[in-house]
Order: sequence, then structure tokens, then C-alpha cells
Amino acid sequence: MWQVLLLSIALIGIVFILFATKILLQKNGKFPNMHIGGNKALNEKGIYCATTQDKLARKEAFNIKPLQFDGEYESNTTSC
Repeated sequence: MWQVLLLSIALIGIVFILFATKILLQKNGKFPNMHIGGNKALNEKGIYCATTQDKLARKEAFNIKPLQFDGEYESNTTSC
């Protein structure tokens, strides 16, 4: 039982060291951005993260000009 626990802790430690090697050796090294918003290829195609797409949709919704009726097509209902 203890051998399996020690082996798993050692393997996890090795994995963390291997993941951090690039970050530790580079000057100003940092973890790569794995979010959709950080992917330039997707952004060029107009694909953004859900939060950004929601903000863009809300911005477009508020920029829509209200309909103006000239009397001929004016609605007399109170539901709109």
C-alpha cells in the first residue's frame, strides 16, 4: 500500500517538474493561455469565448434603431 502511494506521489512530482521546466527556464515564462479568447486563430474566424460573444450580442442589441412608423403602418395595440 505504501509503495503505491509513494510511487504515485513521485510520479505526480515528476509531472509537475516537467510541466514547469519551460516556465522556470524562460525569462518571464508563464503558463500558456488555454482559453478560447486567447487563441488567435479562432479569434480571426470570429469565434470568441461565451462571455465575449454575450457582450457582443448585447452591444449589437442596444445599437438597433427602433422602428419608426409613418402613420400608415402604425400599430394601435398596447402589446408592443
